[in-house]
Amino acid sequence: MSLSLEQKKAVVAEISAHVAKAQAIVVAEYRGLGVGNMTDLRREARKSGVYLRVLKNTLARRAVSGTPFEKLSEKLTGPLIYGISPDPVATAKVLNEFAKANDKLVIRAGAMPNAVITANEVKALASMPSREELLARLLGTMQAPIAQFVRTLNEIPSRFVRTLAAVRDQKQGAGAQ
Repeated sequence: MSLSLEQKKAVVAEISAHVAKAQAIVVAEYRGLGVGNMTDLRREARKSGVYLRVLKNTLARRAVSGTPFEKLSEKLTGPLIYGISPDPVATAKVLNEFAKANDKLVIRAGAMPNAVITANEVKALASMPSREELLARLLGTMQAPIAQFVRTLNEIPSRFVRTLAAVRDQKQGAGAQ
C-alpha cells in the first residue's frame, strides 16, 4: 500500500516535529518480528514516552535532513523501526531491553544531536540511569547535609531528656531502698 504525496508530506511533517524535540533517535531492524511482539514493544515505548514508528527510509531521511540528526541518514538501510524521544536514555533502554528478550530485533545505530552512535554505544547508553533517577540522586545528595544537621540538632534535646530520665530512675531506685 503506497502513500499519496499528501500522506507522505504529512508523515514527514509528523516525524520532523518529533525529531525537533528529540535528544536521541535509535534505529533497529525488526525482520521476522511477529505482530504480537511488535505490539508489546509499542506498549513499552508508549509507557516510557518514546515515539516508535516503522517508516520508509526515504521519508525518514527527509525528516532528519537539516536537523542535528542528519548524519544518521547514512545508516538508514533495511526494514527499520525508529525510536525517537526527548529523553536519550529512555529510547535506548526500551529498544535494548526488548532486543535482549527478542533476538529478531537488532539495534543498528543511534544518533544524538550532531553525533551518530553505534549499536554498542546505544547499549552503553541504555545502562545509564534515567533522568528521573539522576534527579532523585541529586536531590538526595543535596538533602543529606541538611538532614544530618537536623539530626544533630535533635540529638541535643534527646540526650538531655535521656539524662533526666536516668536521674529520675536513679532517685526512684535510691528512694525505694
